[in-house]
Amino acid sequence: MKIENYRGVIERYRKFLPVSKTTPVVTLLEGNTPLIFSPKISRLLGSKFRVYLKYEGLNPTSSFKDRGMTVAVSKAKEEKQYAVICASTGNTSASAAAYAARANLKCIVVIPQGAIALGKLAQALMHNARVVAIDGNFDDALRIVREISLRFPVRLVNSINPHRIEGQKTASFEIADVLGDAPVFHSLPVGNAGNITAYWKGYKEYYSFKKISHLPVMLGFQAKGSSPIVQGYPFKRPKTVATAIRIGNPASWKKAVEARNESGGIIDSVTDREIIYVYKLLAKEEGIFVEPASSASVAGLLKLNKQGYFDRFIKRFGEITITCTLTGHGLKDPELAVKKIKPPGVVKPTLEAVVKKSRINREDAVP
Repeated sequence: MKIENYRGVIERYRKFLPVSKTTPVVTLLEGNTPLIFSPKISRLLGSKFRVYLKYEGLNPTSSFKDRGMTVAVSKAKEEKQYAVICASTGNTSASAAAYAARANLKCIVVIPQGAIALGKLAQALMHNARVVAIDGNFDDALRIVREISLRFPVRLVNSINPHRIEGQKTASFEIADVLGDAPVFHSLPVGNAGNITAYWKGYKEYYSFKKISHLPVMLGFQAKGSSPIVQGYPFKRPKTVATAIRIGNPASWKKAVEARNESGGIIDSVTDREIIYVYKLLAKEEGIFVEPASSASVAGLLKLNKQGYFDRFIKRFGEITITCTLTGHGLKDPELAVKKIKPPGVVKPTLEAVVKKSRINREDAVP
């Protein structure tokens, strides 16, 4: 049996990326993540729906950020930078630190104090990043790192770096390659808004190369307590359990609105209650453990379906294919899982006690 020698997103999609033969490719074999059919979510929406989950939590640092970071850090290496810097609520810091370590570059991370999940902070620290916590929010952190990158010879690797967007667009290529075409809808969480920007860019490029027959409708979802694009103004104190999208003034705001408008889609919000419902549902019913922010993409679909949003599309297409981006793995935020799920009780170390506690059916016991 021939085994494909997978070499990461840069090598797979080189002709679509801003790299040359002399670019030193820094890779951890990111990308190539599974597109998983979801029978449960499909049934919840209705018989005319086929929902697929793009599980980006299976990237090397367990989030979609690795796609953009391989390109951003490779270009930083090519430009002879000695360090990279980012502001982060978690996933970016983990990815930047890992790829910087791989490239033998220094990594500086600025985070809002108390606003980063423990699993993500642990990653950045283990990869030897210089982590600085500030008494402020993500937007304060981003402002500071932007200023530093302009005054010092360090490369900013947040999604305002266009190389990040270039790498992240490869997820849309993978989806189209697996499905054989673009989905009718693509749904994803919106925080700093780089991802919706990247997916839309990727779909447009594939369409221009005639690799897909149509462009999808883009659906983006923010958390209600952190929904500046939906409300039309920045949030000074964004609040949501989904820390990865707890951003009050998205850097790619304008580009996200362009993606929404050009695709004929929407950017809406979902509540923390709706996010947590899907967070549990995906784990219990589909076997997929995601970070809370990931759940926004599916929670938004359920909300729109209740509102009858898809009815006119069913009349037009008959069957509707939807892909949802699940941005990161659930182990990124283990504290939330412990809080939201009842911990196991302790019983005596006997067969009877364990059988009773686990509610094993006694009628099925072997005689």
